[in-house]
Amino acid sequence: MTITGKELRQKWLDFYKSKGHADIGAVSLIGDGSTGVMFNVAGMQPLMPYLLGKVHPAGKRLTNVQGCVRTVDIDSVGDASHFTFFEMMGNWSLGDYFKKEKTAWTVEILTEVFGLEKDKLCTTVFEGNASAPRDEETAKLVVGLGIKPEHVFYLPKEDNWWELEGTVGTPCGPDNEWFYPIKHLEAPVFPDDYVEIGNDVYMQYKKTESGYEPLANKNVDTGFGFDRMLLFLNGLTDGYKTDLFSAAIAKLEALSGISYDGGGEPQRAMRIIADHTRTALMLIGDRNGILPSNVGAGYILRRIMRRSIRYCRQLGVSPDAMCEVAKIFIHEVYGEAYPLLIEKEGYILDEMKKEAERFDAMLVTGMREFEKCVQGLERKNEFMKKGNSDYVPEMVIGGKAAFRLYDTYGFPLELTEELAAERGLSVDKIGFDAAFKEHQEKSRVLAKGEAKGGLESHSDIAVKYHTATHLLNAALKEVLSPDCNQKGSNITDERMRFDFNFERAMTPEEIKAVEDLVNSKIEEDLPVVYREMPIEQARKEHFVGVFDSKYGDVVKTYSIGEFSKEMCGGPHVAHTGLLGRFRIVKEQSSSAGIRRIKAVLE
Repeated sequence: MTITGKELRQKWLDFYKSKGHADIGAVSLIGDGSTGVMFNVAGMQPLMPYLLGKVHPAGKRLTNVQGCVRTVDIDSVGDASHFTFFEMMGNWSLGDYFKKEKTAWTVEILTEVFGLEKDKLCTTVFEGNASAPRDEETAKLVVGLGIKPEHVFYLPKEDNWWELEGTVGTPCGPDNEWFYPIKHLEAPVFPDDYVEIGNDVYMQYKKTESGYEPLANKNVDTGFGFDRMLLFLNGLTDGYKTDLFSAAIAKLEALSGISYDGGGEPQRAMRIIADHTRTALMLIGDRNGILPSNVGAGYILRRIMRRSIRYCRQLGVSPDAMCEVAKIFIHEVYGEAYPLLIEKEGYILDEMKKEAERFDAMLVTGMREFEKCVQGLERKNEFMKKGNSDYVPEMVIGGKAAFRLYDTYGFPLELTEELAAERGLSVDKIGFDAAFKEHQEKSRVLAKGEAKGGLESHSDIAVKYHTATHLLNAALKEVLSPDCNQKGSNITDERMRFDFNFERAMTPEEIKAVEDLVNSKIEEDLPVVYREMPIEQARKEHFVGVFDSKYGDVVKTYSIGEFSKEMCGGPHVAHTGLLGRFRIVKEQSSSAGIRRIKAVLE
């Protein structure tokens, strides 16, 4: 059976709508905070309140195809079966039908609609324990529907039971998992030659302090992997061969001049670029879309995109390849199911391009620094080996070196670890953490005694505000006049106040231009680089001295890319992406010829 992704999506929805289910559509990929996770990681996750008793406005029978994002095994992406974005085909009964109907419909859709061979289907059920009985009912039902008795396996709680850990009073129960052989063998052996294609959870119990008790309103929660089902239905063993990816892979082949079927590292690179681009555009184009940043979900997005950019370089194509691949996903694969992607196409591509430009510039210099680390380690090992035949080569990149890659070149620790692993090396993560803490402590020490930069406290947020004053000072010089200079500041954990020389009130357009310029430099995630040098050298290199009388013969300097260069005692963040969103709250007169800006980081 040959089937496209669009056809599979429609067949699932049409089948369950014919059984009285309402198509409730997909919800945002971004977690709303109610379940404690950043992204929706399962089709049932958005429906948790209704499975716990809340009345759903669409009724008791529901179905959809829900997008999900999982990044816990991101390092496995590059093989034939792992993805960071995927979809789950689901249907639910909220106190309506139960095992008899659900087992019949599952067998019907798998065999009569999708054409899987009934003789090859295997299924597992709960074997029972002291708290809940063996699920003989489900086993008898599936055998009655034609599943071979020898293809029904009883497994323990850790395999065939669903519940919310650490809760009391919530629904739970056994699940019925379905498997199909992925290898083309005449006599496949379970479970080695089989892959799970979906499961039906039967929420028939309520958790109590002492165990479980029967639930009055029983629920059914079904989840079948969309990408995986498409793989089986087309008789494939490589998930990147389905029509979800085939056009994107063809584009990468055309751009690189390399065949995907040649295997090896080019094939792995194409898989990573395709998968990560798909996930990135889905997260940026989501109704609650996010952007790359250095915190929370934005950090995960940045990590995904920067990993893709690195593999673009490895494949020998421009990072712009991400945008070319994204266009294919938007127009040829997902635009119909996710129309918001088409509406936001310009925005998505613009943000992807900006992140690619930001990181690609850092990557060139950062990779040189990484190679220096590796070569230094190799030279040390070679030298030590000459003098000691029993010497065991050191295979660990030091924590301080890894921190320098992070601090100066914007390399996430995970990227350094991945690069190291490719060279048969590891990274001293404990040493990295120690170097990070040492950096923070030095920044705080520098700030003690004279409230450097007008800080009233030395908290993390105050340090961010202080760094933002550097960006603001540079932005005022660019937007208003090169003669604008800082005349004072005051920083608390709630806001920053910044005084500067200027003869008139700023216009609304000027305020917005300054705000936009500061935010653009934050989005560029520029490194904040600290150096000590003679004051004459600092002046020669055009470092700005805000208060000349405070400086001695040797000065501390901080440069933020090429945008801001100041003599300053600190403290500062490692790179601008940590600052958040800058917003000017008020611009007013402070005294004759002096203006005052109050601003916040959000």
